[in-house]
Amino acid sequence: MILSCLFTAKTEARGWGVFTKKAIRKGTTLEVSPVVVMTQNEKELLDETRLHDYIFHWEGDQCCMALGLISVYNHSYTSNADYLQDFEQGVIEIVAVRDIQAGEEICINYNGEWDDPKPVWFEVMEP
Repeated sequence: MILSCLFTAKTEARGWGVFTKKAIRKGTTLEVSPVVVMTQNEKELLDETRLHDYIFHWEGDQCCMALGLISVYNHSYTSNADYLQDFEQGVIEIVAVRDIQAGEEICINYNGEWDDPKPVWFEVMEP
């Protein structure tokens, strides 16, 4: 499930991003998408490719590739959405953590918690 108001577009400096055509209220589920779960051995192989930047840590020592738009959301320390992992259902859900205005880029915090200020592995370009 992906909200029909979401779309992808190129950003000035951060490549592709996810945006909204309509205002979205805090607490709204924006997307629920399945994931492809991979083993630690597969993760080590992916770490040698550009896909390293698009995978998520999963349960235990596994990782996953999320389908849908999930891998296109950019990182922000002041994110307006959070991602929730449902290991039992094998999905990632994106939920608005504050009201989001029409035309605004939707960002998640790659650290796993929407408000986690811990540095990530790349130079951050805030929206």
